[in-house]
Amino acid sequence: LPPERYQPPAVELATIPTMLEEPMRDYNGRRDFRKTPEPRGGRRRPRREAIFVIQEHAASTHHYDFRLEVDGVLKSWAVPKGPSTDPRVKRLAVPTEDHPLDYADFEGVIPAGEYGGGTVLVWDRGPYDNLNEAGGRKVPMAAAIANGHAVFRLHGQKLRGGWALQRIGSDDANWLLVKMRDDDADARRRPTSTEPCSVISGRTLAEIGKAADG
Repeated sequence: LPPERYQPPAVELATIPTMLEEPMRDYNGRRDFRKTPEPRGGRRRPRREAIFVIQEHAASTHHYDFRLEVDGVLKSWAVPKGPSTDPRVKRLAVPTEDHPLDYADFEGVIPAGEYGGGTVLVWDRGPYDNLNEAGGRKVPMAAAIANGHAVFRLHGQKLRGGWALQRIGSDDANWLLVKMRDDDADARRRPTSTEPCSVISGRTLAEIGKAADG
């Protein structure tokens, strides 16, 4: 939906926590940091501009991890088919555990047998703008996500313009990631297949995996 048509459900903003209790407990509990090169979880001071990152992840099931910086952590969704720049295409997005901000810089190979084992590549990243408003005031991103509908503008190297995350149903199991209809929408683009390289190293998944083996 265009930002001007977005009307979030009523919510008492005071009930939305801005500091999560033990935010990295799930993240740290799933990983053996003696084996994985991933950064250890911990809350970091938020960056001057909130960021997003999309990491291509060749795990047991290939997917893209879409992450938004919210209150000092990266709120994360696994998107099996990756983002589409066609507003008519709705991509399934499955919530995963919060990740530390340091994860926005991570690419490499998680060893086989470890949680999420496989190659990780930073496919896109950059700042984003919170577009959520209600009653003439800005709605914090944490509140918008809690309400089940968040809208934002991405300023990435590959993805730009307005996007929305919409929860499906009454639980938190499944969401949709959708491109808004704006000047950056393009039904003809296939960015996940035509732009495979990392935005920080310029390498492909295969090159990252080969470097780790060598």
